Amino acid sequence: MDPIIIGIAGILLMLVLLLLRMNIGFAMGIVGFVGFVLLTSFSAGVSMMGMVTYKSGSSYTLTVVPLFILMGLFSNSSRMGYDLYQTIYRWIGFLPGGLAMATVVACAGFAAISGSSLATAAIMGMVALPEMKRFNYDNALATGCVAAGGTLGILIPPSTIMIIYGILTEQPIGVLFIAGILPGILLTLLFLATIYLLTKRNPLLGPAGPRYSWKERFLALKDTGSIIFLFALVIGGLYTGWFSPTEAAGVGAFGALAIVVVKGRLTRSNLISSLREAALTTAMIFTILIGANILGYFMTVSQIPESLSRWIVSLGLNRYVVMSIICIIYIILGCLMEGMAIMVLTLPVVFPLVLQMGFDPIWFGVMVTLFIEMGLITPPVGVNVFVISGIAKDIPMYTIFRGIVPFFFAMVICMIILIIFPQIALFLPHTMGP
Repeated sequence: MDPIIIGIAGILLMLVLLLLRMNIGFAMGIVGFVGFVLLTSFSAGVSMMGMVTYKSGSSYTLTVVPLFILMGLFSNSSRMGYDLYQTIYRWIGFLPGGLAMATVVACAGFAAISGSSLATAAIMGMVALPEMKRFNYDNALATGCVAAGGTLGILIPPSTIMIIYGILTEQPIGVLFIAGILPGILLTLLFLATIYLLTKRNPLLGPAGPRYSWKERFLALKDTGSIIFLFALVIGGLYTGWFSPTEAAGVGAFGALAIVVVKGRLTRSNLISSLREAALTTAMIFTILIGANILGYFMTVSQIPESLSRWIVSLGLNRYVVMSIICIIYIILGCLMEGMAIMVLTLPVVFPLVLQMGFDPIWFGVMVTLFIEMGLITPPVGVNVFVISGIAKDIPMYTIFRGIVPFFFAMVICMIILIIFPQIALFLPHTMGP
């Protein structure tokens, strides 16, 4: 049978398994193994599966996964998110929409030590929503800014999504982290501009908070020193070449633990909870990576990526037209599937095409992360929206989705800017140390 037909049948079977709620790692592994056996032999399939499992489990590079996860979990235990929000709140909370702006900036700052969108949205939701409710903020704006701000957790480094992208596409993780900094800042500024425009048109959406004295503002900065130090140490070490990604992850995890201890917030329960959560999350990610690698071997022997690339090139379409089509596909998939599933399912097919069309793989990694961010706030999946709904139980779901609409368009603008000016993502990587 034609390898391409078997490849297409495998993709369809995998989608069926996912709709039946099978674990994505197992779905990819089963389809990849069966497809590879059909196109080669049973003994080759068994050898391939054993090799992939051992190679993935023993990879030194993959130690960044549990270490960066631990860094984020220890940061949660130290209440860094609360300290960061309170500091920024004192500096800009007096502006119209200032509490919402403070929430977005705090989300960006916490993202720099968390690497998790869900953790960022959950912590900032618990901290910021009561304050905005106290000052009679519009429910849609309040919940929308937290849900959208939480997505910065996977764009601003360290980012679990970028780690997985780097592993699947064999791109340097440290370079991907640095590439996400300026796009993360750009998206943060676009969110702030969105809040400004909304509250300027209708000041009742976001009334100004209290104005603090200069003394109170500067005193609040002491609570954020640990966050700034930890981010500068980890990302600065990567940028200058002092640390490899694995070393940076180890330093970050140890630094976050030290901060928890110094602040007197380390307890036996939160230490055990952090270690258990890190182990469970790492096991989940490794299962997905092993399944994705098995599927990748199947896709290679099925010749689908190569055939698709040749067919697209033969059409003679402008490469930006092709990229626009890829963007639309990712946005549509974001409405239907979880972000990590989208990435591991599409990269084996899309990534060779992206390289064939001459796009930079580091830049594309930033774009994929942005697409997944958009999926985190789009219905019906919109995981961040469900997180905020669980915190703000008195606010209807449709109100939260209505609130994220302006921020979704801000993401679209960010996407267009990055396509027109890819140097925004590539400038810092090109200046990195050895």
